[in-house]
Amino acid sequence: MKQTFYSNGKLLLTGEYLVLDGATALALPTKMGQDLQVIPQNKAVISWKSYEADGSLWLDHEITIASILNYQPTLESSVEATLLRILHHASLLQPHFLDAKQGFEIATRLTFPRKWGLGTSSTLINNVAQWFGVDAFQLLKNSFGGSGYDIACAQNDTPIFYRLEKELPIITPVVFHPKFATHLYFVYLNQKQSSKESIAAYFNKKHQNLAQNIEKINKLTSIVANAQDLKSFSLALQTHENELSAILEMMTVQESLFPDFGGVIKSLGAWGGDFVLVASAVDPTDYFNEKGFDTVISYPEMIL
Repeated sequence: MKQTFYSNGKLLLTGEYLVLDGATALALPTKMGQDLQVIPQNKAVISWKSYEADGSLWLDHEITIASILNYQPTLESSVEATLLRILHHASLLQPHFLDAKQGFEIATRLTFPRKWGLGTSSTLINNVAQWFGVDAFQLLKNSFGGSGYDIACAQNDTPIFYRLEKELPIITPVVFHPKFATHLYFVYLNQKQSSKESIAAYFNKKHQNLAQNIEKINKLTSIVANAQDLKSFSLALQTHENELSAILEMMTVQESLFPDFGGVIKSLGAWGGDFVLVASAVDPTDYFNEKGFDTVISYPEMIL
């Protein structure tokens, strides 16, 4: 019997990095995501095919059930090795799910370009967790690591407040429909950023007590979520960027790439790649296109 599972993509509007230390983040599930289709087959292998948003095949791989059950940890970071690790940890959480005599044909399909960084891994982990019937947050923790906000986005169809309390996710759906949404845009920076590497860099630089910083970010998250006009929203974004810039000891993306831009630009999630949020009184598409950034998506097109 064929089964199909689906998960939303993600964007982290506020609280990046500090969410790992208990800050409250505002996270946005996207209209785009990934599905996973499962068809049983009578041989003990998983025949895995993954398709890009344009229909092209980007992964064609066969995994034996025995290799999943008998997996030995490795430092290899290839897509195939990561997939095997995820499936192994799912099988540990549900020990009798895989049968040494039966396998599956799997097809995954993204509805966003894989390079965009909207959650190829998190949507996969959440879909695998649904398929195995296990806790996606636990599967993420065991296999990949991270705060888990992306898993929360995968599972929710509205914006959310997200925080960790004693390493457990606290998720609160929030009404976030800015009156000025038509003045918000997402711009892809033409390079994918590794969340894992960014998190490692954050922990390497984290040398101060962050309690006061977390308090400030929590207040800014609340201001951003409740802003009634573009001006107050933009000011909160700018203050947030400055706060993280000081902690990370990095220039903001606006300072480094777009110092002449008239609106406000904020990094989303891992600094240095993927998407940024642009708050602008006028359509900034021409500005970014002239600088070589061709992917400019309006807020209503991107967010659920």
